[in-house]
Amino acid sequence: MAALAQPLIDHHDAIVRLCRAYGVERLEVFGSAADGRFDPARSDFDFIVRLAPRPEASLARRFLGFVEGLEALLGRPVDVLSDGPIENPYLRRAVDASRRTLHDEPAAKAPA
Repeated sequence: MAALAQPLIDHHDAIVRLCRAYGVERLEVFGSAADGRFDPARSDFDFIVRLAPRPEASLARRFLGFVEGLEALLGRPVDVLSDGPIENPYLRRAVDASRRTLHDEPAAKAPA
């Protein structure tokens, strides 16, 4: 399996903390950061996120806060898809070919 982009390895613990802070149950990376083609000078990061339901916090606010946190942490743009079905067959194949899990912690097990 191809190596993850070095910033994801270097910041793994901080990424997990961000996931927990924003109620992210599952975070996957795909594309160049997941398949060994990452170019530190030009590449962005592509993620798929699943947020746990939290009645006390707006889903949109948590999603945007999480994206901003990832960009600040990684120092570059990120593209984030929600964990729904990908209808575009070309995008779905590209995502499925390289997606790798970075964090998987169901809300029931995540710290409050």
